[in-house]
Amino acid sequence: MEALLSALLAAALAELGDKTQLIALALALRFHDRGGAVLAGIALAAIVNAAIAGIAGGTIGQMLSREAATLMLGLALGSAGVPMLLKPKPAPDVSGWKVGAFASSFAAFGIAELGDKTQFLTFAIATRTGMPVLAAAGAAAGVFAMSVLAVAGGRAVLDALPMTLLRRIGGGLFLTLGAIAAVNALRLV
Repeated sequence: MEALLSALLAAALAELGDKTQLIALALALRFHDRGGAVLAGIALAAIVNAAIAGIAGGTIGQMLSREAATLMLGLALGSAGVPMLLKPKPAPDVSGWKVGAFASSFAAFGIAELGDKTQFLTFAIATRTGMPVLAAAGAAAGVFAMSVLAVAGGRAVLDALPMTLLRRIGGGLFLTLGAIAAVNALRLV
């Protein structure tokens, strides 16, 4: 359960105000009458990206010591925290895409999430816990939940949230947890 809950919370927090949440909003606006197809494409992309990270993390985790896996988690948490303190990148323009709601959502979201901080967090959690399936399931659920917020709630919900403050708090939390994990891994305390 540690892997599932850790990945769920980390992914949800990492996605808050991230470019992928803005992509979900842009897709929802572009395909306003196809919200279900947009969410289905996002869900599949989130599952695929989380599965890649989980499988890779589970494989690498078998080769690392507990301390090295904990240090990897600390680095992932820190690398997730830094961009949250910066202004998010704008979402790509999807207004001219002509391949349909599902395919556009799957492609745009899949590309944006590939190598993203959420995928690195999922990889590190799977490496640390040795539970790649639970880490992937938690991360996919967290990414999807934040996308549902953008698609179902639209611009009004995202504008109502104090996104800058939430991103700063999340970034500070990730950096603090990353530092704690690194200190524990290196046995500095």
